[in-house]
Amino acid sequence: MKKEFVVIGLGRFGGSIVHELIRLGADVMAIDAHSERVDEYAKIATQAAVADTTDEEVIKSLGIRNFEHVIVAIGENIQASILTTLILKELGVPNVTVKAQNDYHAKVLGRIGADQIIHPERDMGIRIANNLMSSNVLDYLELSDEHSIMEIKANDRIAGYSIKDLDIRANYGINIVGIKRDDSIIISPTADEKILLGDILLVIGAVVDINRFVKKAMG
Repeated sequence: MKKEFVVIGLGRFGGSIVHELIRLGADVMAIDAHSERVDEYAKIATQAAVADTTDEEVIKSLGIRNFEHVIVAIGENIQASILTTLILKELGVPNVTVKAQNDYHAKVLGRIGADQIIHPERDMGIRIANNLMSSNVLDYLELSDEHSIMEIKANDRIAGYSIKDLDIRANYGINIVGIKRDDSIIISPTADEKILLGDILLVIGAVVDINRFVKKAMG
């Protein structure tokens, strides 16, 4: 059975989600208040509708409350984003993911019951900054304000050593939870696992500790 999604807001962010969900084989209802955006996605999405989602009756008429997952990707109109999210949760939509414009917006969304809040611009900025600061950091996933998972490419400073040799947990307070090597992934590697040049380490811990490891052990 195909997964079904509703994407509300067809700007750059919402539009990219529609494209990717369709590519992955999902059914997608695409909604926007502007007819020209809806026209653009009418041939791509499973369904497309011009609608004001701050109106509860409109949401009911579209049957949105019958969907398992709704993504609210409304751009600059924070009020519309908040009202849409509130209505969706009051109608009992199980999973509502919302794009936040700023920390205040995110705080309000959390209080009214948004299930997942994302900060695409901020998160992309963090990724870019980390990639610029170190050529060894390939990607970055924020877990909280202080903790993250990073993909770090092993260089010749640590290649040939085992995890036990580097004593990463004791020295830096971080953990290697996986190693990507060629086309395989080593999950929860043992302390005796030797790191090879070019391995991609999946490291979890406090951001300051991971950065300290990258700077001191690999810099």
